[in-house]
This record gives sequence, structure tokens and C-alpha cells, in this order.
Amino acid sequence: MSTVFQFKVDNLTTKVFSDRAFLGKEAAYDMAKKVKEMIKEKGEIRMVFAAAPSQNEFLEEFIKQDIEWDKITAFHMDEYIGLPSDSEQSFGYYLKEHLFKHVNFKNVFYLNSISGDNSAECKRYSELINEKPIDIVCMGIGENGHIAFNDPPVADFKDAETVKVVELENACRQQQVNDGCFSSLELVPKHAFTLTIPAMLSAEYLSVVVPGKTKAEAVYKTLNDEISVSCPATILRQHKNVVLYLDRDSYVADKSELSIEK
Repeated sequence: MSTVFQFKVDNLTTKVFSDRAFLGKEAAYDMAKKVKEMIKEKGEIRMVFAAAPSQNEFLEEFIKQDIEWDKITAFHMDEYIGLPSDSEQSFGYYLKEHLFKHVNFKNVFYLNSISGDNSAECKRYSELINEKPIDIVCMGIGENGHIAFNDPPVADFKDAETVKVVELENACRQQQVNDGCFSSLELVPKHAFTLTIPAMLSAEYLSVVVPGKTKAEAVYKTLNDEISVSCPATILRQHKNVVLYLDRDSYVADKSELSIEK
């Protein structure tokens, strides 16, 4: 693989690759190796997946791996409220198209975005998540530093909930337009379900895939800022077993190199 270099910030191992194609291949290869190790040790495992264009290359390579898929129970980490499950912008739809329909998981559990009772849906999904420990989370980082839909205004490193309803920050909603998922900000839902930060960090292993120029500022803050909810992804530096995968576009060594200034 075309690794440019590797370094560590606190506990956060960071690998930088020449482009997002090599990033996706390496992240998938590493993930397959980790999955095989855990299945050998535990018999079955539980995984949580992010849904975003940033995950495209990783998932494309991951489904090609020789894995005992029927020993994996899968979840997704967040979902817009109010979008039907067959909507192309639905995160469940994304994961079905890019992952779940291609391989035979033991179980796949979706968040129900149109349940009609948000509190009951949070309770239902929380109970599913909490039945047994989560082994692996495959995630990204948002342009505003969010992880899952834990934007800076609602992020809580000590959240007592497992799944909660959040109001999305405009920067988070604008990212969905920047990614081409919606044609305008007005069309992006304002509320969503999300796994909380403690729920994700409870996993034994985290794989964080973050390619692209639009993520450069968030990545810089993740690696360099004080650990705080002003950039929720900074908390990743405290997890005991996490790898951050970057490409040349998403990694900058000096703040002056950032092409996106706020």
C-alpha cells in the first residue's frame, strides 16, 4: 500500500496515504485483519458503521475481503428523522447499497427514521446496542469535527444516553450539500438520531476513515486542538485502540496550509 507516513498523537495512531483509493484499500485490509482476529477470539462480533461518501472507497474494498460475515451483527450509527428508509439520502439506504446487500451478515439492525415516536425508537435501538458490547466502530469525522451526529453544540463526552435525538448544526447540514447528498440546505433534515459519544467509544476498536480537502480543517483540529466538545473528534485521542486514516488532501501539517478558513 502507498503509505506516505504514520505518526501518533496521544493514543491516536494516524496513517496518511497518497490518495483516497489507497486509503480505502489499506483501511479495509486492516479492518479485515482485525475482524478475523476478533471472530477467532470471540466467535461472533458486533460492528457499527458510518454512512457517508467519505466511506465509499473503504466499503468498496471491505466487501471484497474474505470474512465470516455471518458471524457479524451490524448496526448503523445515525439517521435523519423523517426520511423514509427507501430515500437515497437515508443512511440506512446508503449502507444497504454499499455494504449490507453485498454480504451475508448474521443480523443488520436499522434505526427507524419514521417510527413516529422518537423516544421509543431511542429506547428500542439503545436496548439492541446494549445487549452485548460493541466490538468495532467504523466511522468518519464531519467538517465541523462531529462524530456520528454529535455536533459541537450537542456533543457530550459523558452522555448518559446511548441513542438520542439531536438538532443538527447548520455546518453539519451544509456538509450534506457539499457531499452532493442534497441539492440545497433547505432539503436537509434538521433532526436526527445518533449514537452518543460514550456509546461509540465503548467499542474495543475504532477505525476512522477521513479523506478529502473538505475535512482538512476538522482533521487539523482533531490532531492539534485541546480535547473538548468544540471539536468532538478530539476525544478520539483518548481511546485505547483507534486508527485514523487520512489522504494527502485531508492531512495538513501546518494551519497555514488549510484551504478552508472559517
